[in-house]
Amino acid sequence: MNMKFIKPIYETFEYVGKNILLGLYDAGYILLIFFQSVYFSKDVFRRWREIVKQMYIAGVKSFLVSSIVSFFTGMVLALQTGIELMAFQQEALVGDLVITVMTREMGPFTSALVLTASVGSAMAAEIGTMKVSEEIDALEMMAIHPVSFLVMPRVVALSIMLPVVTIYSVVMGTVGGAIVANFQLLVPYDVYYYHVLDTLRFKATYVGMLKSYIFGIMISSISCARGLQAKNGAIGVGQAVRSSVVISFLMVLIVGYFITALFYGKVHD
Repeated sequence: MNMKFIKPIYETFEYVGKNILLGLYDAGYILLIFFQSVYFSKDVFRRWREIVKQMYIAGVKSFLVSSIVSFFTGMVLALQTGIELMAFQQEALVGDLVITVMTREMGPFTSALVLTASVGSAMAAEIGTMKVSEEIDALEMMAIHPVSFLVMPRVVALSIMLPVVTIYSVVMGTVGGAIVANFQLLVPYDVYYYHVLDTLRFKATYVGMLKSYIFGIMISSISCARGLQAKNGAIGVGQAVRSSVVISFLMVLIVGYFITALFYGKVHD
């Protein structure tokens, strides 16, 4: 066979295989960073100041953006579902749909995306800058483990604050849905909130909180790991930030689906 036909095939397989191996290496490194964070959680009381600082950054500084995103998410949900329900004269049920979707899916999902873009990217940039400027090496020379000093506080902080931000997002989304239901669908507030409270279930609440907790661990572990892998100066830091956001987005979608399938996959549920 002519070599000019074999070479492109060989190069294609080489490229695919190389990227698969790199992906497996990155996944293994992220898991290693996570397990090291779990191990160094024994230092949680010694690092409490840094944990509180990261909780403030991840939670309080994200409330404005989370408020806007979740508020309009609730409004869009109420408007779109309400329009369809009006065709069957069931617009009073819009509260049921808004609280169900916000609690199970959109609350954790939108909160995770907001914190990935604002907090996760900042983690990757900060740790990546320390890596390329050799500050990580300086910590190791002083017998300070980078995971204990930098990663563990961020993982703990985000795993705590993402469920808190999710609860806040669900509340804001429900309020946004109530405004649309009242002004555009002519559903009284008392009817709307009656359906919201009547539909809210403990299972939906703990599944949403579980998602948020797992998302917080994933986002922080991925962002910190990519920051620790940064190299080649400012360009490497930018690449680390971009890859951390992309990977976090993908993992939120994939893991969110599997959690939903685990708890709600059966038809009779």
